[in-house]
Amino acid sequence: MGNDIWALARAQPVSLPSERLIAQIKALAYDVEMLLRATAGQTGEAVAAARARTEASLQRARQDAAAASDALLHGVRTAGAATERYVRANPWQAMGIALGIGFLVGRIAHRR
Repeated sequence: MGNDIWALARAQPVSLPSERLIAQIKALAYDVEMLLRATAGQTGEAVAAARARTEASLQRARQDAAAASDALLHGVRTAGAATERYVRANPWQAMGIALGIGFLVGRIAHRR
């Protein structure tokens, strides 16, 4: 992998938590690669700078992972609440849908 790919990954602005998480993981991988290169033959300031970048990237990745997890849980809770409202408002339709899905799954499973 060339450095131009990593530079492009680091330069892209992203907004969604999952996209930010992916970008942070790529940035972390880039910083780890740079740390390994710096420690291969050098000591001193280059190693300290690479380690500082790595620690900062790791901290951002952890924060983004937590934000992505929170966003996912919020989405699941919202979808669950919407489903519950629909079922309470339309119990017979919900039962019909569940029966239809069960029938289709049974037919598919029986074929195999």
